[in-house]
Amino acid sequence: MSFINKISAKKIIAVCSLSALLSCSTNEKQTVTTMTNLVMSDEFDTNGSLNSAIWSYDIGTGSNGWGNNELEYYTSRPQNVTVENGMLKITAIKESYLGSGYTSGRIVTKGKFAQKHGRFEARIKMPYGQGMWPAFWLLGDNSDTAFWPQCGEIDIMEFRGQAPSVTNGTVHGPGYAGGASITKAYTIPNARFDTDFHIFGIEWGENYINYYVDDVLYNQITPEKVTGQWVFDHPFYIIINLAVGGSYVGSPNSETIFPQSMLVDYVRVYN
Repeated sequence: MSFINKISAKKIIAVCSLSALLSCSTNEKQTVTTMTNLVMSDEFDTNGSLNSAIWSYDIGTGSNGWGNNELEYYTSRPQNVTVENGMLKITAIKESYLGSGYTSGRIVTKGKFAQKHGRFEARIKMPYGQGMWPAFWLLGDNSDTAFWPQCGEIDIMEFRGQAPSVTNGTVHGPGYAGGASITKAYTIPNARFDTDFHIFGIEWGENYINYYVDDVLYNQITPEKVTGQWVFDHPFYIIINLAVGGSYVGSPNSETIFPQSMLVDYVRVYN
């Protein structure tokens, strides 16, 4: 797979109100630090299990559906998480399993890879339908001692399956977590995220996090734009998951088709 989506040194973007889904009001020129030194990648080019040097699994339902009223049970079964045809495939299945009505997968680099600052990107094709909630995100590597949201959370991509042309980039921290998070939506013009692959990424530096979809820089978050302490000054690890239901998307309905899969072509990290 060729290295693509390198961003030019400067781009013009609209800087929006940091409430979700509000329209843009101010234009600013933003300097983009282009980070091209590859420090970690998984191209998912070996069929079978995950690369255990990079990934491990979160298993179960967490606390209160991983804190979000999610409906799935995450497993390490190949039915839910596998590598095939050069892709990571995370599949949500409607089935009765250990008290849950659905199964899916959630993988993490916790304890194996974490980095402070850099470019984090993945090329992903989404599932579709009410109640599908795929995400590509980062959590502070100190999450075992500095509990959420003090550890910080950077959501590079969150997607509602019922809104196939829209994705969100978000940060959570003390004073701006959950429903008060700092977030912005990006609507892809004349396309859908479930019909083709797209690149979702951030470039994260000392006092900024820039959000991208493909070659579009659509948001910048800085310490001045959060409503609490800036906690993005230490290493973060990667999480990729496909949730079913939860407070962000609602439950599946009669029109939601199962199984549904999230396909990941690659994950790459630069500094």
